[in-house]
Amino acid sequence: MGRGRAKAKQTKVARELKYSSHETDFDALQRELSSGSSSGHYEETDSDSDDQDPYDDGYDEYRR
Repeated sequence: MGRGRAKAKQTKVARELKYSSHETDFDALQRELSSGSSSGHYEETDSDSDDQDPYDDGYDEYRR
């Protein structure tokens, strides 16, 4: 119980995203992608690769 409002809100937001005609700011997207900030988990530095476990499959963070 109690999931009705949350589901209704998710449905509303999904519908707005699907049918809205918002304009994409490609310049801002390009700045964000080329900013050089390494906040993602997919980038690896040289010091990380030296300390890695050879048996690590890279999915430990997702299993937790």
